[in-house]
Amino acid sequence: MRRQQLMKALLFQPAQQHSQRKIATNPKLQSNSYYAIPLDDIEKPCNDIRKPCKVKLGCLKEAVDNLHFTDNRADSLTYTALLHACIKKNDLPYGKLICSHMNQTGFRGDVMLHNTLVNMYVKCGSLVDARRAFNQMSERDVCSWTVMIVAYSKHGFPEEALELFQQMPWTGVKPNHFTFASVLPACVQLASLDQGRKIHEEIKRRGFESNAFVANALVDMYAKCDRVETARTVFDKMSEPNVVSWTALIAGYAQKGDIDEAAKLFQKMPHRDVFSWTAMIAGYAQNGWAEDALRVLGKMRLAGISPDAKTFASVLPACADLVAIELGMQIHGEVIKSGFQSSVFVVSALVNMYAKCGNIKRARELFNKMRNRDVLSWSIMIAGHVQIGLVGEALKLFEQMQSAGLKPNSQTFASILPACANLAAMEQGMQIHGKIIKSGAQSDVTAVNALIDMYSKCGNIENARDLFDKMHRRNVVSWTAMIAGYAMHGCGNDALQLFEQMKRSCLIPDHVTYLCVLSACSHAGLVDEGYEHFNCMSELHHITPAMEHYSCMVDLLCRAGRLYEAQDFINKMPIQPDDRVWTCILSACKVHNDLKLGEYVADRLLELNPINDAPYVLISNIYAAVGRRDDIERVRKTMKDRGLKKSPGCSWIEVNKRVHTFLIGHRSQFTVTDQI
Repeated sequence: MRRQQLMKALLFQPAQQHSQRKIATNPKLQSNSYYAIPLDDIEKPCNDIRKPCKVKLGCLKEAVDNLHFTDNRADSLTYTALLHACIKKNDLPYGKLICSHMNQTGFRGDVMLHNTLVNMYVKCGSLVDARRAFNQMSERDVCSWTVMIVAYSKHGFPEEALELFQQMPWTGVKPNHFTFASVLPACVQLASLDQGRKIHEEIKRRGFESNAFVANALVDMYAKCDRVETARTVFDKMSEPNVVSWTALIAGYAQKGDIDEAAKLFQKMPHRDVFSWTAMIAGYAQNGWAEDALRVLGKMRLAGISPDAKTFASVLPACADLVAIELGMQIHGEVIKSGFQSSVFVVSALVNMYAKCGNIKRARELFNKMRNRDVLSWSIMIAGHVQIGLVGEALKLFEQMQSAGLKPNSQTFASILPACANLAAMEQGMQIHGKIIKSGAQSDVTAVNALIDMYSKCGNIENARDLFDKMHRRNVVSWTAMIAGYAMHGCGNDALQLFEQMKRSCLIPDHVTYLCVLSACSHAGLVDEGYEHFNCMSELHHITPAMEHYSCMVDLLCRAGRLYEAQDFINKMPIQPDDRVWTCILSACKVHNDLKLGEYVADRLLELNPINDAPYVLISNIYAAVGRRDDIERVRKTMKDRGLKKSPGCSWIEVNKRVHTFLIGHRSQFTVTDQI
């Protein structure tokens, strides 16, 4: 009788009736709420409990409820069908009840059943139960091991995934192509290129290198481990690369900074999906080609491909780099229409966009509304406050994040350390350095780069160089940060020597690197070397000089006393010089008491920005140096008539973990000094 009730529950009851049935009879299944889930197309017993069939309609609650009162034991097919139902409905509690029934009746089942049990626990999010069920298996096949390896790899436990993979051969079970494709992402998570290479050698020995799944995983692993040339070699050996392998290689070139090669591959793709379009958008955005990222987004829409959450998260940084807040707000509207406003990644990108565009209020509103703030969203919020100079608020957010139970990662440390650098608060920076060591992020390139920058700006160039020398892996930012540190300290020759080492390491310098090199030449008075590197920037590396590069060259010439050569350099610039360029010459005119050139430059500056107080102050100082008091009074009167005031100078020091700021003319500074 009970067996017939079970069959009826599984096969013939209409789905709409289940919603009106409460869990009853079995105390273990009693509930105060309605719990009915119809099943579709899963294996169930028919007529006899030991005979499989295809179920069109059924109710998991009724099936499990009747299972507990079945006189005869169910077979493997019955249990497997019920566990598949739990997977489909993501129902862990009923999955545990089914497992409990198996244990109570002493049913052992076959390997396939236990694999399904492990998979049910994995898919329902309980890795602890999955591992317990895996350990209790008397017999395991390749599927058993692969399911657990996939689980650990996908849920962020790469060490456990690799450990299982290494144990697997000792049990006599050989990995298949799915196993290899599943374990390689664990190598990526650990940034373990050596382990990835060892697995690649085993793949070759077992003859799986030509398998599409394995080849895709190899391309992805090498590309993400900064070995894009090796990834290209694997890719070229593939008989028919699919969209996954194309996308992985494009992302690898973009990550390396070779956006031109990424674009060439993208153009050659026979078919493109949302992931390949997003990879190209992200590549342009991450490499400073914000306008091109937006252009690709437009082409993606014309191709009829709708952006997904990752697309929006990739293109919003481009809006931030362009300070295009109106465009960012339009994309924000699209995010809402597309239903991605609850995605943590997308909201974090929106927070970042608003913060970088100067609307910190809107950024904070979105941040405060986030239900699940992760480390990324906190890090972005901290970085946003640092960017607009609210370093005190940034430090408060850093403390609040830790109070909320979240552990800072390398991105968080890279976001907060500039606050210490901007304040020259080395003591606080050293405390954060200690936290980096405790968290195990001392080998992370991003975190160490931020530490190098912090120590350099706080005046401790020795600590910065020590960290740089101990790095196992350096990227362009690492070299640039160290070169910038030497430039800041006037060590021009050291900076240029390091730049030559960087070029020998096969890394391609970017526009920021050249800016630091030119700055080093400027501080050290190396005019000829400055000209050489300025020309190489465009001729050798095809980098178009920006206003900052021209400013550095003008500053270099002015510091060397070659003022008229600097003026001639400005007149030959292919772009319109801004006030920063002219201010360099005006400052030099003050040093060299060149009144004639100073008056000419001051006029140019006032044409560009008549409400800037700097030209008035500088020309006034030049007049004072040559004794022209009437002109000094005229300049002061003009400033007064225009409502301009000289910005007061300020300095600060760090004592007892507090930063004290001093303004020129501020009477309370003596009281503060006494307190210190």
